[in-house]
Amino acid sequence: MPSIIVVGYRDDLDRAVRSRGLDPYYIVQAPMNPPPGRRFTRVSDMENAQELLRAVLSARISDVAGVLSVHEMGVFGAAYLRQQLNLPGNTDSRTALYFRDKYLQKSALPDDVRRARCRYVPQGTSFAELVGELGEVFVVKPATGAGSLRTEIVRTPDEYARALSELLPNESDVGVVAESFVDAREVYLDGIWEGGALRWSSLSSNHISPLSAVKGGVLAAHVLDRRRQPELFRQADTLARRVLAGLGAPDCVFHMETFVEESGLTLGECAIRLPGALSPDVNQLTFGVDLLDAEISLALGERFTQDLDVTAPDRFYGYILLRRSHALTQEDFERAFTFDEIDYPSSPDAPLGPYGRVGQAVVSDEDELQLQKTIEDIVRFNELG
Repeated sequence: MPSIIVVGYRDDLDRAVRSRGLDPYYIVQAPMNPPPGRRFTRVSDMENAQELLRAVLSARISDVAGVLSVHEMGVFGAAYLRQQLNLPGNTDSRTALYFRDKYLQKSALPDDVRRARCRYVPQGTSFAELVGELGEVFVVKPATGAGSLRTEIVRTPDEYARALSELLPNESDVGVVAESFVDAREVYLDGIWEGGALRWSSLSSNHISPLSAVKGGVLAAHVLDRRRQPELFRQADTLARRVLAGLGAPDCVFHMETFVEESGLTLGECAIRLPGALSPDVNQLTFGVDLLDAEISLALGERFTQDLDVTAPDRFYGYILLRRSHALTQEDFERAFTFDEIDYPSSPDAPLGPYGRVGQAVVSDEDELQLQKTIEDIVRFNELG
């Protein structure tokens, strides 16, 4: 059975890889442990390409067919491993950096792409200097961060000092960026880019921003109806083409975050990796498009041959990452709402996932607006009981 090296671990991708007759070998960052029976090596830093290569070479993995990454932190390392092991897929680690580093990405984009102003924050950069460049409210975050972790909105010198105390332990002049703050609704585009063209895309809306979810909110999202907002979809597809072509994107599954302003869409950032949370699930349920299988095909050097139907779906799907509530059980949720899927462990020892997730749910509706309302009601129920 051919092997495939996977940087990071997620259950849905593990099932997809095994269904293709491939034997995954995982490179994970401590303290992560894949389930029993999986082959893996732990590393201390998933973004250290040398450590990834050492882990792979020492494992002596036989019959390797490809390398893929579960998330953003492994994109650069995956490209480097393909290059060193002479494997298919993207081997240009320099291009991969432009989809990881927020300053490099925004500085390299074509002039007509609207995006936040962005700069590195070297040691000694003053609050006043950033206010002068970026405005009275700005965002400070890791240059190669993901999932809004360690991201802070800064309005005062004290908030700036607290943010830097968390972000600058290694004294790197290229480790932290500051960006102008965009106060607008967020939507994101998931899609497939192949042969220098946009083969397929879907547009979804977050219930709250990922940053708000990191701070304690319930992360939820749902697929949008192209028929209701054709101009928004046109702008999103156009922006994706400009960004991906402008940065020389390889064949990839991509995830692009944007802000909806009156003057048009403003780019948040674009990543060449699978979308997170349950986005692959709701896209497959809504459109029948399997982004996990697309990611595997591209990592194997294959074209993604699935028929990409662009007709309007019969139902729209969304998800909620449920937070722990000692007052609620899964039965409480099921009495109050109708779910397509729900998993809500009631044990107080149930582990927490990203964004404070202890459980998850999928819901659907023929009407996208009704789906949005249902998700809002479930989120409120989760928060208030």
